[in-house]
Amino acid sequence: MTPAVNAAKQAGISFSLHEYEHGSTAMPFGLEAAEKLGLSTKQVFKTLVLDIGGNSLAVALIPVSAMLNTRHFARALGAKRAQMADPGAVERSTGYVLGGVSPLGQKKLLPTIIDESAKTFSSIYVSAGRRGLELELSADDLAVLTCGNFVQLCK
Repeated sequence: MTPAVNAAKQAGISFSLHEYEHGSTAMPFGLEAAEKLGLSTKQVFKTLVLDIGGNSLAVALIPVSAMLNTRHFARALGAKRAQMADPGAVERSTGYVLGGVSPLGQKKLLPTIIDESAKTFSSIYVSAGRRGLELELSADDLAVLTCGNFVQLCK
């Protein structure tokens, strides 16, 4: 089990795991998950870790089909700017490899903002902590477990 799955179990929330065979194609990980699981790219969310200045990192969760508006993200956190974090810093902070970064079970709980579109679904899918494994849960449960807030984040 991954730390993400353990975190969901310990919280006692309702969730499902969905496994698929991860290929070595150039397709972005989230799009691959949606395609292989037969899901809408609006219901599968990618976990982005951003640098918000002052050696601080934060998490954005957006549909895999969407582009993050970094100004909206920075504003939601009261930061002046936001940019994608250094991959090494992401792996050190979260304990996950890129392509398998989950919003749950990270080494250190980072400030988390979830795109408000997540609330339109009865459940959403996020990485379960490794490539080829997705965790399905309600957006509200995700917000509780990550101490996250819902904000419009996409362009």
